[in-house]
Amino acid sequence: MPRRPYPKGVAKREEILATALEVIAARGFGGATLRELADASNLSITGLVHHFGTKEHLLTEVLRRRDELDADAYEDSAPETIASMVDRLTTLVDHNASVPGLVALYSNLAADGTAPDHPAHEYFSERITRSQKLGRETLEGLQDAGELPREVDAGDLALLVTAAVDGLQLLWEYDDSIDMTRSLKALGTLLELAKAGATAAR
Repeated sequence: MPRRPYPKGVAKREEILATALEVIAARGFGGATLRELADASNLSITGLVHHFGTKEHLLTEVLRRRDELDADAYEDSAPETIASMVDRLTTLVDHNASVPGLVALYSNLAADGTAPDHPAHEYFSERITRSQKLGRETLEGLQDAGELPREVDAGDLALLVTAAVDGLQLLWEYDDSIDMTRSLKALGTLLELAKAGATAAR
């Protein structure tokens, strides 16, 4: 049976994660070398590796911590209208645009994590499953409220919304003149038109 981590070790891990979030957000993904992260945490590289094993494991845990913080800040009650759902999405991408280093980290690990043996593979698999469950439930709620037509499968639409957000962020990394908020509002307009068309057809 594995030993439980000592409270002091848990506290140090939390400190390292908080520091790594700050370093990557401020200096970018490229500045997040083990040396940079170790120095910022007042540790040797050996000491840093002791807590996480590899750089990939550390960066995966940084993303997991970012998700926890985002959930606390942006996920409250389910949106009741298409407009409120789009507002929530635009608030999130606006925040992400303010921390481009974390967006780059997400994109890079998401690509590398497609390999089953990569340390981030399990994290992304779990994240996709969780986000699709939440997306389906949210969109089914909007269908129940008459905000979306039932002719569209909520799970399929949830996949498209996730693809829109992740895809926009990847394109934005290449060209930061792309207005992610405006593009998501265009998606919202299409959903509103679908709602109006379904209502008129009844």
